[in-house]
Amino acid sequence: MAQIEEKNIPLSERACRKQGSLDTLQVLSGIAPPFVAVNSCGCLGRCGAGPNVVVLPGAVYVKHVGTPTRTAEVMAFVCLGRDDVEGESRRSLEALALRKRAEDEMGNGNFSEAHGLLSQAIALKPFGGVHIMLKDRCAAELAMGNLAEALEDSKEALNIAPNYPEGYICQGDVLMALDHVDAAERSYSMALELDPSIRRSKSFKARITKLNEKLALANSA
Repeated sequence: MAQIEEKNIPLSERACRKQGSLDTLQVLSGIAPPFVAVNSCGCLGRCGAGPNVVVLPGAVYVKHVGTPTRTAEVMAFVCLGRDDVEGESRRSLEALALRKRAEDEMGNGNFSEAHGLLSQAIALKPFGGVHIMLKDRCAAELAMGNLAEALEDSKEALNIAPNYPEGYICQGDVLMALDHVDAAERSYSMALELDPSIRRSKSFKARITKLNEKLALANSA
């Protein structure tokens, strides 16, 4: 079985900002599979050819990555290792657009609409970003009270991306709703282990407070 080498794509953000580097960074992050890390970096000294992307390991420079189409093609080439990636890159952009629309619907409390959009995005079978879509669909299902489906999506997201902190948080939320408090504690602990910075998050603190209240209640019963 072939192994896919982990890759890291730093993006020159400041020097190329006027040329669209922030949009490039967002697209790369949105369509990246779990084995590809996307990071911004300082000026690469090639401003006239920006936005620039460097693919590591190997320090392969890619210039003029300033449109969503070009950005998706670069990511598809990195992930698939071939040039004929037009179909894959197009599907990934379509899936990303659907996920962004779903986020807006979630923000407006339209969970059923968000669920439908995310299901459409997942059905496109993009080469990356599926773990984020599954996590988002899990959140929509949780909001609708479809706990069995939510738990299944959280498991699938973590199967694809076992080091995805937000996936563990979402799984913990579902387990809390199911009153599986000990399992929820393990999920939240795993998220914290992977990303200690979430300890400072108000939303995560609220989760832990609620968790401790349920644990105390269970221990006193």
